[in-house]
Amino acid sequence: MMARLQSTDDVLLSVIVPAYNEAATIEATLRQLKQVPLRVEVIAVNDASTDGTGTILDGFAGSGLGQRLVHHPTNRGKGAALRTGIAAATGSVIVAQDADLEYDPTELPRLLAPIKEGRADAVYGSRFQGGPHRVLFFWHSVGNNFLTLVSNMFTNLNLTDMETCYKMVRADVLKRLPLTAERFGIEVELTARLAQAGARIWELPISYSGRTYAEGKKITWRDGMAAMFHILRYNLFPPRGKWRER
Repeated sequence: MMARLQSTDDVLLSVIVPAYNEAATIEATLRQLKQVPLRVEVIAVNDASTDGTGTILDGFAGSGLGQRLVHHPTNRGKGAALRTGIAAATGSVIVAQDADLEYDPTELPRLLAPIKEGRADAVYGSRFQGGPHRVLFFWHSVGNNFLTLVSNMFTNLNLTDMETCYKMVRADVLKRLPLTAERFGIEVELTARLAQAGARIWELPISYSGRTYAEGKKITWRDGMAAMFHILRYNLFPPRGKWRER
């Protein structure tokens, strides 16, 4: 059994914001995170954006909006950006926040509650448990549900949304996981590693305001096909070592 956090009254939440060509929404994302009624450390990772995102973030570096900023010299993908942020995080709990505001930062305190109460090591915010959401693509939901089903078959979890961005994890658990994914495979890998580590996972409903491709959505059917490969790879061939010891 993993131990409870030593102090839960004043938890520092590290929020990693991976950003690639999000000039239209990055400032709004940072401002909304600033309003979250928690102690929050924002770590923005500019993944070699070409639309001015990096310049906008430079303007906020060291301010109340963006406390920490890392630039990738070349575009490496969401997984690489998250791993950079995880290494830089100093909080006791870590979560990712997409820079496109498809996910609502006001829900972070509710997701943190099971961890603060000592009931969970990780909390997933599920887009498919009945929370309010923008009506968009049928085949996206089919694909997400199918990938979650296949992942569950290997992890023996009963998640409803394996691909969610909102995976909030205790830092002492997350930092010891051997994560290697560069792109969107990070969602599959993180789920596999948490299951293999015996982490206590909770799932709570969240709202979701998805984007269209015209509005900047980046994930495609190719990423879905890659996710199938990653499910097999990360579940059937876990790395050796002591990282699963508790």
